[in-house]
Amino acid sequence: MLRITELRLPLDHPGPALREAVLARLKLPDAAVGDIHVFRRGYDARRKSDIQLVYTLDVALANAADEAAVLARAAGDAHLRPAPDTTYRFVGHAAPGSRTGRQRPVVVGFGPCGLFAALILAQMGLEPLVLERGKDVRRRTQDTWGLWRRSVLDPTSNVQFGEGGAGTFSDGKLWSQISDPRHLTRKVLTEFVKAGAPDEILYVSKPHIGTFRLVSMIEKMRAEIESLGGTIRFEQQVTDLHIEGGALRGLTLASGEQIDCEHLVLALGHSARDTFAMLQRRGVFLEAKPFSVGFRIEHPQGVIDRARFGARAGHPLLGAADYKLVHHAKNGRSVYSFCMCPGGTVVAATSEPERVVTNGMSQYSRNERNANAGIVVGINPDDYRQAPGSGPVNPLDGVAFQRIWESRAFQLGQGGYKAPGQLVGDFIKRQRSRVLGDVEPSYKPGVTLTDLADPAEPSLPGYVLDAIREALPAFERQIAGFSRADAVLTGVETRTSSPLRIRRGPDYQSVNVRGLYPAGEGAGYAGGIMSAGVDGIEAAEALGRVLLGESAALPAGA
Repeated sequence: MLRITELRLPLDHPGPALREAVLARLKLPDAAVGDIHVFRRGYDARRKSDIQLVYTLDVALANAADEAAVLARAAGDAHLRPAPDTTYRFVGHAAPGSRTGRQRPVVVGFGPCGLFAALILAQMGLEPLVLERGKDVRRRTQDTWGLWRRSVLDPTSNVQFGEGGAGTFSDGKLWSQISDPRHLTRKVLTEFVKAGAPDEILYVSKPHIGTFRLVSMIEKMRAEIESLGGTIRFEQQVTDLHIEGGALRGLTLASGEQIDCEHLVLALGHSARDTFAMLQRRGVFLEAKPFSVGFRIEHPQGVIDRARFGARAGHPLLGAADYKLVHHAKNGRSVYSFCMCPGGTVVAATSEPERVVTNGMSQYSRNERNANAGIVVGINPDDYRQAPGSGPVNPLDGVAFQRIWESRAFQLGQGGYKAPGQLVGDFIKRQRSRVLGDVEPSYKPGVTLTDLADPAEPSLPGYVLDAIREALPAFERQIAGFSRADAVLTGVETRTSSPLRIRRGPDYQSVNVRGLYPAGEGAGYAGGIMSAGVDGIEAAEALGRVLLGESAALPAGA
């Protein structure tokens, strides 16, 4: 099997053109070439008048001699090589009955990281116990809509907490820029397809699913974990850890129940603030880390489509256009687009009373009127240090910083979880917005127009506001219409990533608590569904090596 990368064809090429291009590339007759598998299909839209599809292909040849000859002719060609083996290989598997009478590994949190950690442990025969503080995905969805439609927040069941994690109410993006030499992203995608995701996520360059499809997929993956001996318990918040001699010995639930536990994957989301505080009290090593804050921006999706695709806007293979923007401001801050949601909506994402947090969401169809993205500014621990001094920043200071601006947003929105908003033109001119233009904000429960940069009550720190104000016209030079006067800014976006990291070693265990495996976005090791899923796999594998014996090393080439 050979892999061809960067094979380019016109956007509307006829079907046979793909095979013809492969034959020409390999310089072989048709009879010598077998099946052609599309491993990845993307597009290059830098020239709007000549948008091209860009393929990565795996090609089967009739005999090994032809493959050797092709590779010899292509020596030094980075775009033609043997196809890699992307098959997932387990660390090992528990013998039937071997778990009887032994402690089960525990997974705390059932977002993407916890989901895949539990799935891998179950597939290894280790029968994990999953503890999720929120509700199952169906009831959680009802509670989330309760905030969006009726301004009623359930602090235990919302966008942040519950089965599926924060990624359930997002664009469902399934790509990442993480290094992936073992092709673990392929394992994630394959499991999603098995659970009902469309096959196209295996080959399109920027796969996504959307909220409605994620709900049923998560339920099917839960059922597989249970069929393999795993147990999932909802509305079970871990409130304490029992640590003796630097090793985990058990945990306590909010109900008072105590569970013996020596091996625990801690798959927290980035909003598990009370759990972070508990970990600090128990002496688990935490450290402050950078994150970003800003606003959501909304434009008509058609504006973005035309700016990116020109006359080809609306082509079915292109879909709703996205973008990725970065600007380095004069004050030294980096401003960038975050979690761009084509054809989506801005959603209320708070998990705490009387605080406003925004995020973005799209369905699989991406056919809503507006495009939205976070426009955020990077901050570091010295920016959010709460107490003066030159020593290490308290790891919980980032949480305190987030809460300050989330509470301010609630006040500026004038209650009811309405969000403060401003037209881009007014924000640039430093004047209060009073009337909407053609862009109707999608955030529910609603938007209260204001001045996000009012000196008396700013919605974010001045250096953040100044950097965004400078960046918007700069982004206009890349996407025509980006700084249009009636585009809408909605605040605030504060939970771009975890504000702290739970330090772990190369064995995935906490650096000072044996048996504790911090993983995923809340622990500071992932950002998004794909990277969180991969991190969950790797944490489960590390735990599996311990439970199955050190001889359960990865197979060669795995």
